[in-house]
Amino acid sequence: MSNYPLGRNEADTITSKTGKKLSEITLDEVKRGNVTAEDIKISSEMLKRQGQVAAEADNPQMEANFDRAAELVNVPDDVILNMYNKLRPNRSTKRELLLIAQELLEKYHAPHCAKLVLEAAEIYEKRGILL
Repeated sequence: MSNYPLGRNEADTITSKTGKKLSEITLDEVKRGNVTAEDIKISSEMLKRQGQVAAEADNPQMEANFDRAAELVNVPDDVILNMYNKLRPNRSTKRELLLIAQELLEKYHAPHCAKLVLEAAEIYEKRGILL
């Protein structure tokens, strides 16, 4: 099994989205202005490693969640917020959800997230909760 918890046991190998090591992100470094908001965002690699931990613990659902999260790291916040709003019942048409899935797949290379949106579109259609 992985050296879990990773944050405590592998702080020198864990990097943020900008490549800064977890061990370099300290309160003193923040006070000195050497850590930015971008430096504390998680990397897709770390989310994938967390997914591996979940797989090793025989938790495939958690692994799938981490896989989707890893895909979303490079998706702009406004796109993610729009997607979540559109995924609420009675907030979108099937076409809108299909376009979101297409954008996730083609523009952001997020196949697991696109699949989730496509599945939601089908289920929402069956349940009658689309616009």
